[in-house]
Amino acid sequence: MSEHIIRRLGHHGDGIAEGPLFVPMALPGEVVTGTVSGQTLEDVRIVTPSADRVAPPCRHFKSCGGCSLQHASDALVADWKIGVVRNALDAYGLETVFKPILTSPANSRRRATFAARRTKKGAMAGFFGRGSDVIIEIPGCQLLDPDLMQGLDVARQLAMVGSSRKATLAVTVTLSDNGLDVAVAQGKPLDGPLRMTLAQLCEEIGLARLAWEDEVIATRLPPTIAFGRGTVLPPSGSFLQATKHGEESLLAAVREAVGEADHIADLFAGCGTFALPLAEHASVHAVESVPEMMTALDQGWRMAKGLKPLTTEARDLYRRPILPDEMLKLDAIVLDPPRAGAERQVVEICKAAVRRIAYVSCNPVTFARDAQILCDAGYTLDWVQVVDQFRWSPHVELAASFTREGAKTGLKLTTF
Repeated sequence: MSEHIIRRLGHHGDGIAEGPLFVPMALPGEVVTGTVSGQTLEDVRIVTPSADRVAPPCRHFKSCGGCSLQHASDALVADWKIGVVRNALDAYGLETVFKPILTSPANSRRRATFAARRTKKGAMAGFFGRGSDVIIEIPGCQLLDPDLMQGLDVARQLAMVGSSRKATLAVTVTLSDNGLDVAVAQGKPLDGPLRMTLAQLCEEIGLARLAWEDEVIATRLPPTIAFGRGTVLPPSGSFLQATKHGEESLLAAVREAVGEADHIADLFAGCGTFALPLAEHASVHAVESVPEMMTALDQGWRMAKGLKPLTTEARDLYRRPILPDEMLKLDAIVLDPPRAGAERQVVEICKAAVRRIAYVSCNPVTFARDAQILCDAGYTLDWVQVVDQFRWSPHVELAASFTREGAKTGLKLTTF
């Protein structure tokens, strides 16, 4: 067995030695031994542990694939996640101020996708094991909100009635204001008897809503989500920030970035995570590609009290980005794109020279690419706020502020 020194953490949280050689669950500075298999070190033994190695708080850590960094201290993970963003910006020669990282507490995840499968004795549900398709049951999970843990039993019951012995259900469970909102994929094809069984199960378990593939089977109570003063009924399976703490942290950063803007566009708006709270002090135009999300946001705004005007538009911003002549009235823009970033939209924003931009990203690489476009056009990257709402995972979220001095704002012509 060969000996190796871990130089750094990779993007998936593995230790990396010279080669590069990937070493699962190893930390920088550690001396390890193992057997080399391609670019991976197997049968790893820690010879000299890092001072940042800690006892994982969850008893399922070694087998479960839900978390990958519980063996590392909070300080190491925080520095590493900030470093991931810093390195992405360094690749484009960009520097900025990094605010202290904000990390969601344990047992705070309000959304998860469980794997569920029938067995000879009944059914099992949990997360897939590390690097495998074996389901690991997780009764002691330290990641999920205690109320969300009820979804494990729900997933087992759904597997009993809606899956074959060879299939694995993907059961997405979201903790709404009125209980569990459940969406199932990869199950048996729907027919009359299965619909009746699922509807009865939804009632017996007390779910807020149950959807099977793309069809809503039953809604006992509206699975609403509160955003600021507004309450939204999202379409089944809609995006939601992973934790309430993460949502609040990103919203605070967005509020700071847009400042006292009177006219704001919220692009890739989802169901209104930012649009509804921002409408407390500014008029907002929200744009999202899914019409049902825009309908839900519009209804949420209409039912709320004391909000400024909020308009919605269903539009694919990758194919049809908002153009400069549509931004003439804007004082600020909020961008919260998927992992692919918002390159085409950012190019049009640069032409319009909107003064303030709040950029929320789940991918430091595409964020850095878009940041370079903005900075080359005269914007300043004022600061970055890293938000760790996917605790103990390599996933990195951030919010950032861009400003452009001398940009024109407050013009009255707009096509909204």
